[in-house]
Amino acid sequence: MKNTIKIINKLKKEGLIKDYAIGGAIGVIRWTEPFFTRDLDLFIILIQEPKDKEIIFLYPIYDYLEKIGYNKWTGQWIIVAGVPVEFIPAEGLSKEAVENAQETEYDGVKTKVITPEYLISLLLKAGRDKDKIKIKMLLEQAKIDMDKLKVILNKYNLNKKFQLFIND
Repeated sequence: MKNTIKIINKLKKEGLIKDYAIGGAIGVIRWTEPFFTRDLDLFIILIQEPKDKEIIFLYPIYDYLEKIGYNKWTGQWIIVAGVPVEFIPAEGLSKEAVENAQETEYDGVKTKVITPEYLISLLLKAGRDKDKIKIKMLLEQAKIDMDKLKVILNKYNLNKKFQLFIND
């Protein structure tokens, strides 16, 4: 994972992405007890933000990775230093999550991880069964700023979904 993060940091340094933060299961693991996951979800803010309904091209990222020797794919993931990575363009809620992500270190390498309040909101928005399990883990194990969570849920019209989740 350390080498993968180093490569991702190079993407930022080379100007291929403006910013990024780790989300998904690995983001959740930052705040909870570890569990198995197979991939690294990276929410990225592109240098040139797409206009409304514009097609988003990630080929400059993939071209760069291929040039430095990472051209193996498994499903939707590109293998970077042995880790399956999915690049997810950030917009709306996910963009705000990246902008407010917490800086941290993984094995001495700087990175950013989405905070629990934003992870809960993103997972709630996705709404899959596996996402609900992660929300439960975050609520039980992470220190959640409930006021911050309420602001995010309200801003992105997720209050009703959250109440349904809590009452389920």
